[in-house]
Amino acid sequence: MFELFMDGVAAVMSVKTILFIVIGVMVGLVFGSIPGLTATMAIAITLPMTFGMSAMDGMAILMGLYIGGVSGGLVPAILLKLPGTPSSIATTFDGYPMAQKGEAGKAFGYAILFSFLGGLLSIFILMLLAPPLANIALKFGPFEYFAITVFALTMISSLAGDSLVKGLLAGLVGIALAMVGSAPIDAFPRFTFGYSALDAGFNLLPVLIGLFAVAEIIKASERKIGKGQSVRYKMKGFGFSLKEFFSQGWNGFRSSLIGVGIGILPGIGGGTANIIAYVTAKNRSKTPQEFGKGTPSGVVASESANNAAVGGALVPLISLGIPGDTVTALLLGGLVIHGLTPGPLLFQNNGDVVYGIFIALIIANIAMIALLYFGMRVFTKVLSIPKYILMPLILVLCVVGAIGVNNRMFDAGALLFFGFLGYLMLKFKFPVAPVILGFILGPLVETNLRRGLMHTQGDFLPFLTQPIAAVFLGLTVVSILLKVRATIKKKKETFSGGINSGM
Repeated sequence: MFELFMDGVAAVMSVKTILFIVIGVMVGLVFGSIPGLTATMAIAITLPMTFGMSAMDGMAILMGLYIGGVSGGLVPAILLKLPGTPSSIATTFDGYPMAQKGEAGKAFGYAILFSFLGGLLSIFILMLLAPPLANIALKFGPFEYFAITVFALTMISSLAGDSLVKGLLAGLVGIALAMVGSAPIDAFPRFTFGYSALDAGFNLLPVLIGLFAVAEIIKASERKIGKGQSVRYKMKGFGFSLKEFFSQGWNGFRSSLIGVGIGILPGIGGGTANIIAYVTAKNRSKTPQEFGKGTPSGVVASESANNAAVGGALVPLISLGIPGDTVTALLLGGLVIHGLTPGPLLFQNNGDVVYGIFIALIIANIAMIALLYFGMRVFTKVLSIPKYILMPLILVLCVVGAIGVNNRMFDAGALLFFGFLGYLMLKFKFPVAPVILGFILGPLVETNLRRGLMHTQGDFLPFLTQPIAAVFLGLTVVSILLKVRATIKKKKETFSGGINSGM
């Protein structure tokens, strides 16, 4: 293994290859920071250009694009409450409030450093444990995926805010919206009302950008638009002390492990990982009431998890040739066009290239933290742009990004629809995050339920008797009971407090 590692170092350590990695990260950061232009699009555009390159150079630039594309989403998430990628949804919850309080630099510092550390940890796990971890993931079938996703849906209760009922209703709205279009397995059209454009359903990015960005723009138009904030940018290091860094150590490590674990499971991805890590951090915090108001813990949890999911997603890809999402499917294509066959034999036949990919990922992480750190001064200047200029620009970028996903005007209409839906939810104080969680997880629950029932010919009992599935369904029940208990206890305390104050 040490020899292969050194061969990988030798394969990457040339000026040309390192330059390709840095260019890949730079382009990825741009794509990640512009709403709708994700890592998937960056890799899809660049993949044909790598055909004439050597295998190492081609994979190096693709790894740079992957790291940059995932990390770039934190920039608009913190500055504009606009998740540049699905992996940055939870970053908006506390990153934006920190920026509004004049702590944009500090939010960037936490996000950048813990993105780097989460990504680095996942790469080391990928290098050391790829084959055994991939074999464990293979044991997960539809029963296990169903149970895990149902358990993840219980996280809605933690994102519900002040009203559990409103949070659950918002989650159900997300699940209902996800059911529009062709059904999984049999592709039967549902809730299309004869409108053919709805056959494909709603794409995640227009939903995401509409609910978060367009809704905020509409809400901002209600009040007098200001000139923008005067940004005072004088920050030492990453903006926080060594004591503050170590206080977030366990949160970052736990969130990174969550990111790796979810990244390994095909079909779930960083969009779910960052939310689950955020909810876990909130549930484990001694001050959960601070989440959503600008606590660094929320930023750390989200950014550690989404970057760690990168290394996790590469585990089944490299070890077994199983892509977990659209990005890794494109990376699989990159491996194939360069004559590399993913799977156990890849380590034997092309060990130098495999370990070269690992080294390229480490270099890409270093390039990412350097580029984002030195770009902080420029990024925070966005806040000083007058709102009457900034808001229309954001709206134009949102529309361009929405259309660019599938090159269809329908997505621009969907963007505006979800913008007005998000605005109404804000007006009536419904939380938006459960809608996104329901939209992402709803199809996973349905698909794995139907696959499992097809496998058992309609018998639901195996969902309860398979050991791993039974454990997660048991955890689901416990999670619900604990939340109900906490809600009842909170109501009793409020009621008794009201009586005491009345007396």
